[in-house]
Amino acid sequence: MSESTPIGAVPAIEVPRYAGKGTFARIADIHEVGDFDVAILGVPFDGGTSYRPGARFGPMAVRQAARTLRPGYHVELGVAPLEVVQIVDAGDVTVTPFDIDEACRQIQRHAAELLGDGSRRIVSIGGDHTIALPNLRALHAVHGPVALVHFDAHLDTWNTYFNAPVTHGTIFRRAFEEGLLIEDHSIHIGIRGPIYDRADLDDDAAMGFRIIRAGDLDVMGIDAAVDVIRRRVGDVPVYLSVDIDVLDPAFAPGTGTPESGGLTARELLRMLRRLTGLNLVGADVVEVAPAYDHAEITSIAAATVVFDMVSLMVAR
Repeated sequence: MSESTPIGAVPAIEVPRYAGKGTFARIADIHEVGDFDVAILGVPFDGGTSYRPGARFGPMAVRQAARTLRPGYHVELGVAPLEVVQIVDAGDVTVTPFDIDEACRQIQRHAAELLGDGSRRIVSIGGDHTIALPNLRALHAVHGPVALVHFDAHLDTWNTYFNAPVTHGTIFRRAFEEGLLIEDHSIHIGIRGPIYDRADLDDDAAMGFRIIRAGDLDVMGIDAAVDVIRRRVGDVPVYLSVDIDVLDPAFAPGTGTPESGGLTARELLRMLRRLTGLNLVGADVVEVAPAYDHAEITSIAAATVVFDMVSLMVAR
């Protein structure tokens, strides 16, 4: 952690939230500080999208929506993250829209630079879910394999889409194959909707994932689900990945592959806020596609999740 006094956000009582700098929640830009503890990184890439494109505009929209936040104090978690550690907006990765493999290399290099020796942490704003794979590769270089806590409507462990091995629906199979994940410590939450074949579930189980479907929450409840997550993960390093389509389209219409019957925003936030104490070394919020959004509903939800992720890292 940085030893100097952290530079915080622009106070809303001095400059109205609709004015001022364009960083996430108007926090410090990375160039304004000598060192930092947590970096919020935009990754405007959606070349791995299989249905509705547009998540490349997600970082811009989430930053804009983050103006609604009051990042001084997280009431539910009881922390003032900007006063405890140096949090910065690291801007956007310069990433090609034309070559998935090259884009992954660019994202991995940028994430690795921010992580340094592993004492720093990153929260990425996507972009489609493809960006999780290069993030995991960068984290593996400093932390070794990690556990995955994955909120999503979809498994993202399919083999290929139209013969493409790296897309937003295949990244966690690739991560498993590359040894980036700790076996039998990863979990999907919020899965729902039809799938291509029953074998998809068998393959997922063979890779050591556990699933809490969206409908399971109606039976087991939030607290029991959180207990399952905690026991599954333990005290190992964790990567937290939130595809915004884990929310029902009523709460997140602006996404590329919406599925009916998802979580409410309150359910997702309650679950996240019960995950204090996890060893979060990295995180992402992905699949915000603002062209399909209304009144910033999806972007505001995503911005809130980003702030929760940062606060969880501090609350530990």
